[in-house]
Amino acid sequence: STHSLDGRAFAPISGVAKRFVYVLRNHEVPPRYYTGVTADLPTRVSIHNAGDNIHTAKYLPWVLDVAIEFADERRALAFERYLKSGSGVAFAKRHLR
Repeated sequence: STHSLDGRAFAPISGVAKRFVYVLRNHEVPPRYYTGVTADLPTRVSIHNAGDNIHTAKYLPWVLDVAIEFADERRALAFERYLKSGSGVAFAKRHLR
């Protein structure tokens, strides 16, 4: 059995490349946000906070603000691309922040 971020158990779906679209937030006022996609959310957040990502290194520390799990990589990548677009940024400001 595998556990979700909130500790609840769920059965892994075999053969499915699940991905998380995530939004990080830092503690600046106003805060900065970073959107990405990954298969391993805890490791990816650690990489950002270690300063190993050139896009986020100078705005440490980061906290996970939003994580959305997708059962397939194609849909996750499409949603990440949307959140980084003009209309997606407006959507995120209205609904995710």
